Amino acid sequence: MNKVIISPKFQVVIPKEIREKAGLKPGSTLEVIHYNNRIELIPVDSVKKLNGFLKGIDTNIDREGDRI
Repeated sequence: MNKVIISPKFQVVIPKEIREKAGLKPGSTLEVIHYNNRIELIPVDSVKKLNGFLKGIDTNIDREGDRI
């Protein structure tokens, strides 16, 4: 288990192993949320980075007659 220490300025260093697994780089943006009794850091991807991630998805759906 990785542990961090909160500095007097309330800063923490994300351990190298975790940074590498999450693909974090200097300047990466993280969303911080408080959930129950824990703090979660969630990487935020830019819209440009998400471009094409649904490529090949089947967009044909059966619709009811009154919904066409």
